[in-house]
Amino acid sequence: MQFLSHRGYWDNDHPKNSIKAFERSFDLGFGTETDFRDRNGILVISHDPATSGAPPASKFFSTLKARDKSLMVAMNVKSDGLQSMLKQAVTEHGIENYFLFDMSVPDAVASIRAGLRVFTRQSDFEPVPNFYQEAAGVWMDAFLRDDWLTPGEIASHLNAGKQVCLVSPELHGRPHLPFWKRMLKSNVHLNPSVILCTDIPESAKFYFNQ
Repeated sequence: MQFLSHRGYWDNDHPKNSIKAFERSFDLGFGTETDFRDRNGILVISHDPATSGAPPASKFFSTLKARDKSLMVAMNVKSDGLQSMLKQAVTEHGIENYFLFDMSVPDAVASIRAGLRVFTRQSDFEPVPNFYQEAAGVWMDAFLRDDWLTPGEIASHLNAGKQVCLVSPELHGRPHLPFWKRMLKSNVHLNPSVILCTDIPESAKFYFNQ
């Protein structure tokens, strides 16, 4: 199992989606999930509509490249039409271990056609993932409940040659430990094609590798 920090490895001293949070994540050997938008024609990091304080994506990628550009980046695409800017960014910085997700279906199709790596999404609201054949992996997100997210469901995607990224329940304000226990008991964590996106990557790494 691989571990991704959610919007950087943040705490009181390292705000979400800040360069400090990304530095902390990368320095500890964790890839990250973060949010991309455009502002005045410039690619930036921002979950909500971008303001002048949003970090430029170029700074994010430079920070990653200076540490370890092989670390995984999950790119949550918040605006349509970013294909050319994202492709230019990953090409210029030599970033290969990445995927795009959460964009609209038409934008996802455009991203696939542009040669970018894209994950589809499966959730308690979306039981059937879109553009499944074309997707490199599946972002498995349990917004309200995760009883449907079973080892068998995960295995079905792995057997189809997909990577799988699991959203840890604390991202939605639920306790994480019951879900982690189910994954540990099923040995899902032993598959290197399984990824966990979490707010507490150090705790996750210790839990699954103890």
